[in-house]
Amino acid sequence: MAFSEVRDYTIGDEIRTIDWNVTARFNEPFVKVFEEERQLTVMLLVDISASGMFGTRQQLKRETITELCAVLAFSAVSNNDQIGLVLFSDKIEKFIPPKKGKSHILRIIRELINFEPTGKETDIELGLKYFTQMIKKKSVAFVLSDFVDQGFEDALKIASLKHDVVALKVTDKAENELPRIGIARFKDLETGESRWINTSSARVRANYKAKAAERDEQIRKLFMKTKTDFAEIHTDEGYIKPLMNLFKNRG
Repeated sequence: MAFSEVRDYTIGDEIRTIDWNVTARFNEPFVKVFEEERQLTVMLLVDISASGMFGTRQQLKRETITELCAVLAFSAVSNNDQIGLVLFSDKIEKFIPPKKGKSHILRIIRELINFEPTGKETDIELGLKYFTQMIKKKSVAFVLSDFVDQGFEDALKIASLKHDVVALKVTDKAENELPRIGIARFKDLETGESRWINTSSARVRANYKAKAAERDEQIRKLFMKTKTDFAEIHTDEGYIKPLMNLFKNRG
């Protein structure tokens, strides 16, 4: 609810709406009038670290994130909402303040497609802190990432107290289950470290799968603890159904 104006008091008005300053000035009662503020501010907090360039199925994670952002952006503009963008890796790469209009949406999509980050690693805490510092008005904030990071719980709690934060976790199936392809070299896209792994070993594949499941469970518990709505989206599956379920549950 946003303040609109003051008007003369009429019988039946609630006492708590009386504007005592104006009442004292004119020596007769006036009340404050509020209107429901329909226009929302939607923020996209997008992880563009190097891990987004991974994908073994239909798309890279970053391509899926870009499509999700486009869907959310056009939904916002159709509702006459403002939309802004924060691109982050292990540093704040770019900030586009919230604004309305189709040309503004197209600018955001161009940045998502063409922007080349200077950082490679992930710092979700930094992205959340920057967002809370820059955006003072309450907004709906979508955080799009694979959430392969730690130490951002406090920043998420603080952001959730002021804003409506929604997490969209984008993953690839190979991150949760190793393919059986023999001895293969694996490289961490963010740190550059690499190692040889025997994927033919049932024990190695089982350990990998168990650690991935443990990591996913920790993230789910964190979202539940901070009361953050979230959806998990895979690069080889459609994102419409997870989004529909998310908004249905939020409703």
